[in-house]
Amino acid sequence: MNRDDLDEQAHRYQSDHNAGINQEVRVCMAASCQSSGALPVFDALTHALTAAAAPTCRVKGVGCMGLCSAGPLVAVAAPDAALNTATLYRDVQPDDAPAVVAAALGSDNVTAAAAAELETRRIPADLPFFAYQQRLVLEHAGVIDPDSFSGYVAVGGYAALVQALTEMTPGQVIAAVTASGLRGRGGGGYPTGLKWSTVAKMPPGQKYVICNADEGDPGAFMDRAILESDPHRVLEGMAIAAYAIGANKGFIYVRAEYPLAVERLNTAIRKAKKAGFLGNHLFETQFNFDVELRLGAGAFVCGEETALMASIQGLRGQPRPRPPYPAEAGLWGRPTLINNVETFANIAPIIENGGEWFAAIGTERSKGTKVFALAGAITNTGLIEVPMGTSLRTIIETIGGGIPNGRAFKAVQTGGPSGGCIPADHLDVGVDYDSLKTLGTIMGSGGMIVMDDSASMVDVARYFMEFCMSESCGKCVPCRAGTQQMHGLLDKIARGQASHADLSLLEQLCEVVRATSLCGLGQTAPNPVLSTLRYFRHEYEQQLQLTGV
Repeated sequence: MNRDDLDEQAHRYQSDHNAGINQEVRVCMAASCQSSGALPVFDALTHALTAAAAPTCRVKGVGCMGLCSAGPLVAVAAPDAALNTATLYRDVQPDDAPAVVAAALGSDNVTAAAAAELETRRIPADLPFFAYQQRLVLEHAGVIDPDSFSGYVAVGGYAALVQALTEMTPGQVIAAVTASGLRGRGGGGYPTGLKWSTVAKMPPGQKYVICNADEGDPGAFMDRAILESDPHRVLEGMAIAAYAIGANKGFIYVRAEYPLAVERLNTAIRKAKKAGFLGNHLFETQFNFDVELRLGAGAFVCGEETALMASIQGLRGQPRPRPPYPAEAGLWGRPTLINNVETFANIAPIIENGGEWFAAIGTERSKGTKVFALAGAITNTGLIEVPMGTSLRTIIETIGGGIPNGRAFKAVQTGGPSGGCIPADHLDVGVDYDSLKTLGTIMGSGGMIVMDDSASMVDVARYFMEFCMSESCGKCVPCRAGTQQMHGLLDKIARGQASHADLSLLEQLCEVVRATSLCGLGQTAPNPVLSTLRYFRHEYEQQLQLTGV
């Protein structure tokens, strides 16, 4: 199969998929909307459409539309139309189904009261939440059925893989990724092209590709939503990476607490294999590639690459010293490429559109877009994708809709337990790797927890330290003992029983644990403490004053 063959197949899939259909009612079937009641809404819409006897319209389950706080979400659009061209309805209930179907069909066969009620649920077309986004990774989320292989191919899926295999050498693929400036979206921000080229230069033999889907930061759900919405996009990125570095085997390491993502990944792998898009001699070439899932038991430390590899091998998920790095000696001692879900989801559009196209988006040193999960004290909780360099103010006040209940913004936590808190004085800073590092935090995988003026920053630091203490694997003393001691001091401060000497000891411990821990968990565990001390030291001092010392 060549590019023309795939284009013809995609056209056929699209024609078959959309035969006689001029309108569709999409129901968000991601985990967030399902938890809000999307399943009975889907059933009610299916029943209402059947009753309407309208063969030119269909009900379709799709992935995450992003505005999770407004679920269940329903969209009415032409087949395969982009999300921003759809008519969106929020908080849809089963009783709204006849009115939704009538709106999709342009019919007045519904009571005026029902039509008026549905109109109150319509989301404005120019809502900033959607208007300010640039969806590359989330391009198909909320548009395609994540369980449909033909649906993915119909919107151009796997075209990038065919292009790479039939029109490009492995070196040209790596050159395109390098030119794009893509950096790892898992938190470290390491240049993706450089990582790929390092693995590619290793001696021929068995090599592996791993997708790190062990998303464990509190408040983070970016990877989960991508896997639930567009699993083939990730598989395609992994296959392109495998071709580029000379690997023939891939693993997706995903936590078992993501049952819907696991189910859809299994379905995607099975259907891709059946269609010949995974397996041997892909597209009549000599390239072979297969993928397996490995389920994690929820250990946060297994997000660290060496602990993750140990877990895949059936060992206890504990990190090991580096070097050697995975690129040299990874899974079963063989060269291994590890990237996270969002990184792989960026690969197909880079190959199709070119590295220069991607590099034109974002900032000088942070290219492309970034997916963020907005959570906490914010009006529009959900998933967004914006160009790198977008200001925190735009994300929180414009896209996020600001702070609810008349409260004032106080801080935003980025990077999860490895990150830090940013106060209102820095809301105009653009979100990119370097700017956030200057503020004493990191981008991490993309979680953003917004806090209003009722939040205690000492309590915030204590919460994240408790998380790190509980998730420490215990292998190294600085992390195992240091996080416990720091949590004890934070608890003492929060209860108003600490002295200035305790605060000084806390700061010293932060530096020791950061400098001497074995892996990233311990090395970054002090960050929430250090950032809150940097910007909200007065809150610590006020707690000390309660003791009179």
